[in-house]
Amino acid sequence: MKLFKKVMAVGLASTMVLSMAACGGGSNETTAAATTAAETTTAAEAEETTKAAEEAAETTAEEVKEATGDFDASNVTVGISIYKFDDNFMTLYRNELQRYLVEDLGFKEENITIQDGKGDQAEQSNQIDNFITAGVDVLILNLVQASSAPQITDKCSAAGIPVVYINREPDVDEENRWESEGIKATYVGCDARQSGTFQGEEILETSNGGDINGDGKVSYIMIQGDPENVDAQYRTEFSVKALTDAGTEVEELFIQRGDWDQAKGQQLTQDALTQFGEDVEVVFCNNDAMALGALQAIEAAGRKVNEDIYLVGVDALTEAVQNVLDGKMTGTVFNDHIAQAKSAADIAVSFLKGEDVAPVNMVDYTKVTTENAQAVLDALK
Repeated sequence: MKLFKKVMAVGLASTMVLSMAACGGGSNETTAAATTAAETTTAAEAEETTKAAEEAAETTAEEVKEATGDFDASNVTVGISIYKFDDNFMTLYRNELQRYLVEDLGFKEENITIQDGKGDQAEQSNQIDNFITAGVDVLILNLVQASSAPQITDKCSAAGIPVVYINREPDVDEENRWESEGIKATYVGCDARQSGTFQGEEILETSNGGDINGDGKVSYIMIQGDPENVDAQYRTEFSVKALTDAGTEVEELFIQRGDWDQAKGQQLTQDALTQFGEDVEVVFCNNDAMALGALQAIEAAGRKVNEDIYLVGVDALTEAVQNVLDGKMTGTVFNDHIAQAKSAADIAVSFLKGEDVAPVNMVDYTKVTTENAQAVLDALK
């Protein structure tokens, strides 16, 4: 669909050239070798790509009609459960999802119910059971635990309710089952291996490749999200793999879970800096919330990012992108909530229209560095 292609552009894929083979196939089939660095943009190119992103965002009524056909969304009910409302990234995601459903696709706000899973799978499962009992027409779910997908999918399938999983990916066996059994379930997200690879590349692209003290190796600390979450696993693994694949020797000084939380990111980084001091050359954070906390600890310790320590995150929260622009973070990676939210909504409509839907639908990440941070920031605003 023309609209779907335009949606994929709006989230800043247009801000630089990417050659990651994540789109069109399951993330579990994608390898880090498929990832290449994004092209550096000049100031003029940044202005052009910002304009292109803005133009891509202007969805016309004709294009929406082309995407939805004669589908009437006005009486369709949608149940949405988000793993935790106070997650920075998922707040951006759910707000865009609701806006797009109502303003662009014609769903009535009173027919959309969005609930907070509160980080508790039992709580979320109860919400989903209530949605099924209420007979909603489609479900969009950001699971607390991706491992719960098989049981939830079976319940939804038995009730004849299609389900769109977002942000937290079920395993490949479950995705294959949807296709082989003709189950109306799909996943919309990004390949976390790509985001981890981009983090590692941002360190490699510094003047000394991350080896600030010149001892021949990069000594790092890793602040994880939830290590049971596949995004945390892949970001942790592939950020370091990007360094070792480039022939860089690494030393892991510290690795702890920060549960995607800013305060925990600050405390853990403070603990690591207290323990290892100037030996810490790189701070990897699985998301920007924890990176913002890490920055507080770094500054409190009298260290300066991009001079005696490097710091990278993921998500491209506005504050983090501004920090990249100001030299307070080495880089982040844009986790495209705009394109993901629109893709999830469009695919929900496809299910409701009786169309075939692929079991996995991927959106590319975008590397954010000082060269393109202003263009990214302008588009996010």
